[in-house]
Amino acid sequence: MVIKQDEPCFTIGVVHQMLGLHPQTLRHYERLGLVRPHRSDGKIRMYSAKDLERIALIKRWIDELGVNLAGVEVMLKMQESMEQMRDEMEREMDSMREHYEGELQRLKDALMRVTRDRR
Repeated sequence: MVIKQDEPCFTIGVVHQMLGLHPQTLRHYERLGLVRPHRSDGKIRMYSAKDLERIALIKRWIDELGVNLAGVEVMLKMQESMEQMRDEMEREMDSMREHYEGELQRLKDALMRVTRDRR
């Protein structure tokens, strides 16, 4: 069974055990908007694997780089912005590739017609 990256399946207690962060710290991150866990029907916080990666990144920035929470917020926004720009660039590159492949095929066809007509 494969769990999707964005499927909420970890409770706050499990995240606490996996990452070594106190549940109050996780709630604080949520209040600050650094992480947005899903809520079950019973209003229980449920974290996805993607959420865990984000929390681990926050923890690493704080523990290893000494970044404060305001800095973490700025860095997360910059990271999200860069991901959006990368996605936009990939879409643009795909569009350009399709255009140039079509143009290349059109030129190949024209060359074939010219070569065939000269015989």
